[in-house]
Amino acid sequence: MLTLDTRVPAVLLRIDRNPFHHGTLGAVRSLGRAGVEVHVAAADSGRSPVGRSRYLHQTHAAPSPGASLGEISAELRRISRRVARPAVLIPMDDAGALAIGHLQQELADFYLLPDQASGIAERVADKATLAEMCETLGIPHPVTLLPESTAQTAVAVRQLGLPVVAKWSRPWLVPGGAGLRSTVLVRSAEEAQELYRRSEEAGSRLLLQAFLPDGPGRDWFAHGYVDRTGVVRGGGSGRKHRSWPRSAGLTAVGRWTPDPGLKAGTERLIGTLGYRGIFDLDFRVDSATGEHCLLDFNPRPGAQFRLFADGADLDVVRALHLDMTHRPLPSAAVLPGRAFVVENYAPLTALRTLLTTGPAATATHRRELAWLARDDLAPALAMGVLWRRHVTRHLLDRLRRAVRRSTEPAGICAEDTRIDDARIDDTRINDTRINEERASSR
Repeated sequence: MLTLDTRVPAVLLRIDRNPFHHGTLGAVRSLGRAGVEVHVAAADSGRSPVGRSRYLHQTHAAPSPGASLGEISAELRRISRRVARPAVLIPMDDAGALAIGHLQQELADFYLLPDQASGIAERVADKATLAEMCETLGIPHPVTLLPESTAQTAVAVRQLGLPVVAKWSRPWLVPGGAGLRSTVLVRSAEEAQELYRRSEEAGSRLLLQAFLPDGPGRDWFAHGYVDRTGVVRGGGSGRKHRSWPRSAGLTAVGRWTPDPGLKAGTERLIGTLGYRGIFDLDFRVDSATGEHCLLDFNPRPGAQFRLFADGADLDVVRALHLDMTHRPLPSAAVLPGRAFVVENYAPLTALRTLLTTGPAATATHRRELAWLARDDLAPALAMGVLWRRHVTRHLLDRLRRAVRRSTEPAGICAEDTRIDDARIDDTRINDTRINEERASSR
């Protein structure tokens, strides 16, 4: 049985708006069940089902998306004064992780943080520098080109072959409501060139990447925590069985699938970088070579991190708290085959899981649902209500768009319709926080 230092609270930071972020709930429950006082600073805490959890001590206002480092620092120091003692600070999204990376020295008197090298979180999260690091270190990675003109963009498309994955190197800078996606699958050179022309608006460089076709068993992920000595603790490798949206988003159904080769490659990458803290890596198997190609390096917990809650009750969030409070970390107790299911994205799988896993005493080792928990029912009930409203709203949006198209003269408002569709789709992505930067290239 793990024994966490319950005198030390935890603060979970999430800057991006996403009321359906089940990873935040997983962290609240993981630490709260161990007796830790858990605080959440999230921009949408007032409407998120996470706020209904019995294991949540208090919510706090979070810095708004796009806030400056100074504003984020001031807000975190204000929260620290309210908590009234040093706390373990855990970012739950990229924006929070990158801000903490920049503010580490400034926040050291207020929070307990891994001793991370300055700037490393931004280096691994930036798609362009990640591609360069993979090439330097010999880590399998899709062929990636960074054009510097519209002419070079066309040449890159011809070199890579269609379709091509287009990504903004720093997706956290992409403005909301502009019709821009962090990742998109382009099917013509003209489409890629049009994206390149919007580089200034997107806030970062456009990169073009070879498309790796998806397929059964090709999408993988690896989670872990790197302790103060540089050893990877907790976590493991898993295979994505279902995603939302299909073949192009976050894990809806995942299964713990140990892979020694993937584990060795992950540890080699982590060791070379000198990385510290929690990580979430995404891979897609290249059907031509059989290699796991690294697509994304997220310097924070993945939303499905609870998949890797092992036989010793250790997960990456608990590993971080133990390490920051100088408590011993137990040896790994791997549970191959353990499943994680997100009910609102895979409802039928969730139902089958509930009906077939057997008694609760043994089921918890075999599976975990993202929202439903017998000891904490309120978040699942609140999520169900909010999700129905969310789906109904977007069904009505689609119906209104269909009616508008059927009543408009052909060709008059086509451009306006495309712009409106992009804006609506962008809002949907922000609402559910589907991680499309992983999507098209996996």
